[in-house]
This record gives sequence, structure tokens and C-alpha cells, in this order.
Amino acid sequence: MAVPDVERNVLGGPLEPCGTDPMTGFYRDGCCSTGPLDEGSHTICAVVTAEFLAHQRSIGNDLSTPMPEYRFPGLNPGDRWCVTAGNWLRAYHEGAAAPVVLASTHERALEVVPLGTLIRRRSATGHRERHRQAARRPIPRPPRPLRAGR
Repeated sequence: MAVPDVERNVLGGPLEPCGTDPMTGFYRDGCCSTGPLDEGSHTICAVVTAEFLAHQRSIGNDLSTPMPEYRFPGLNPGDRWCVTAGNWLRAYHEGAAAPVVLASTHERALEVVPLGTLIRRRSATGHRERHRQAARRPIPRPPRPLRAGR
């Protein structure tokens, strides 16, 4: 029996969820998963900013207005959202790119955006969250050395 392929992020690890409040992803599964139906390549997990939202509106991609018929709630600054690689790259070139959560950005984004560009705009929030999760894990203590004479 074949093992199903694990979707990978731009760092080569397993693709981590991007956001569930609001529920993001082309498939509305919380991840920046992609497939043949995703012609826009919604592969970059961005932490949207007011500047990014204004830029997207200016290029005809209104991400702030709710559109319930598409299960789209409308975004606010600070929301995590799977955005199209092409529109994110355009915002980058025009000085308005939102920060990126690398562990939640699908490797297919690299077909459009170089890794170095994504790294330059990585989200400090995603980095802090990973450290917070690591800090919650108990650290095993090494065994105490035996003392002579006891």
C-alpha cells in the first residue's frame, strides 16, 4: 500500500495549518494546500496588514469585504490567510507585502516567489509561536551522577 504524500512547506517540512479563525485555504481546511483546481495558487500564508489589504483592494482583490457566497468572511489586520503567490509577489515589489508564516506556506509558492524573498518577509509571530510551543514541552533532566561514599 502506498503512503500518501505529505504536503510540504517552503522549508521542506510538513505543511502546518495557516489559520482557522477565519477558516482559510483554497479548500477552506485551514491550510494553504493546493491542487489542480487552485488556478491562483493560494499557497502563501500571510499575516495580513492594513497596508496589504489596501494594496490588494487597489489591484482589484478586495479581501476586506465579506462574501458569504464564497464562504469568505472578509479579513482584518492580523488575520492569517492563504493568499495567491502572484498577488503577494506584486505587493512585495510595490512595498506592501504582508509577513509570511514559512511553516504554513506551501512549497508550490516557490514556483512563483523565491525562498529568499519569502524569508525576508517572514512573520515574527509565526517564529514566536513555534518557540512558545517548544517552551511548553518538558525538558528531560539528565540523570544525577552518583556521589562517591553514599
